[in-house]
Amino acid sequence: MRTLRLLVLTAIACLPSSSAEGGIGPTEKKPKKAKLPQIKEENNVLVLKKSNFDRALNATKYLLVEFCVREASAFMTWVRRRIGPSAIFINSTAQAKTFIESEDLAVIGFFKRLQGGAVEIFYESSRHVPELPFGVTASEEVFAHFGVREDMVVVFQKGKPVHNEASEEGKLNEAELARLIKTFTMDLVTEYNLETSVKIFDVPVENHIVLFMAKSSGMFSKAYDNYTSAAMEFRGKIMFIFVDTDETRNGRVIEYFRITVVEVPSVQILNLTSNVKYKMPADEVTTENLRHFCRSYLEGKAKPHQSSEEIQEGWDKKPVKVLVGKNFDRVAFNKKNHVLVFFYAPWSRDCQKLFPVWDELGKLYESSKNVVIGKIDYTANDILLVNLERYPFFRYFPAGSETEVVPYKGEHTLDAFAKFLEEQIKARKKDSSKAKKEEPLKEKEKIVQKEEL
Repeated sequence: MRTLRLLVLTAIACLPSSSAEGGIGPTEKKPKKAKLPQIKEENNVLVLKKSNFDRALNATKYLLVEFCVREASAFMTWVRRRIGPSAIFINSTAQAKTFIESEDLAVIGFFKRLQGGAVEIFYESSRHVPELPFGVTASEEVFAHFGVREDMVVVFQKGKPVHNEASEEGKLNEAELARLIKTFTMDLVTEYNLETSVKIFDVPVENHIVLFMAKSSGMFSKAYDNYTSAAMEFRGKIMFIFVDTDETRNGRVIEYFRITVVEVPSVQILNLTSNVKYKMPADEVTTENLRHFCRSYLEGKAKPHQSSEEIQEGWDKKPVKVLVGKNFDRVAFNKKNHVLVFFYAPWSRDCQKLFPVWDELGKLYESSKNVVIGKIDYTANDILLVNLERYPFFRYFPAGSETEVVPYKGEHTLDAFAKFLEEQIKARKKDSSKAKKEEPLKEKEKIVQKEEL
């Protein structure tokens, strides 16, 4: 880490002189130490951060600061923008071209007036993004060359405009503008890894959408292209991130989102402020599905993902019992009942085709006292079972056991489901009868053993 020592004399250029040299005269009292109760001190030294740096400058006449920074150039830019002009003044087309072509990314604010109003918000925003060069112009020549007619902020990448934001006074927000501009320091879609993880959380965008998919998948190329296409619309509002499920070092983030192998590919949105997650209600990673998901989330219409939905009123009154995470174990592992459960995704077409068949199966066993036909939205409830599959899938939970789970591998027809269930019930009854017959024999053996003793 490089350590820079700078003497920041904030009063030199702006305070009135009290002596010929502008210093402290022999009869002049030394300025008192500023009271900064909200700034932490260590060994009588102020601990300065970006959040309190301006306050320290304003409250202290002379400030000696020791800077410890990783990126000296970015930090020096940040300091210069704090104590001097925050943007380079551009007054010709030639100067503008040189400015935008000298850097990979550059920002120019086009304003007809360079003081007051929206331009002040632009200046302030530039101070929060020291890693990018900022320019400002009021030149009619420059306006005309770039086809700009109104106040506007334009982001240039490799000399070409890639984004423009209208800067009407009263509508331009400093934090939103800084956030939007800072997203251009990242790729449109950022792959999560050890290097990018720090940068991802440094960009002040609280909504992250994450695509979990294996690069080795035959569908990856098309899905990734669709993901990238959808990202353009939501830059500055939602950050698009990709996690390669083939990469073992991504295990922790995959575990955090509770992604299982059978769910991949999966798309989720995480709100960093509330820590609430949302699952995309669609099977395919298409541009249309992604846009609809992001729009519904931003409009507050998306359904948050929870470990369990609430138990529905009358969940057990119909032939097919509606299960959720909160009542699943109690129903499925009830030792008195034979339970067959349909695990589904509500948006899956394959699942939708099976709903009428499952309802018929429920009616078929409605009068059976110890047979339960149930269904559960697997995408909205976290169920801890081994050997899970891609929905739709089915599991049989036999009576007499609190742990046994039998997967169904047959055809998805009413007759096939019923035949499987009957065979399983019959096999359990045989095992139960055999166990009962063996019990008296075991008791007799114990008695004989005792008599011999």
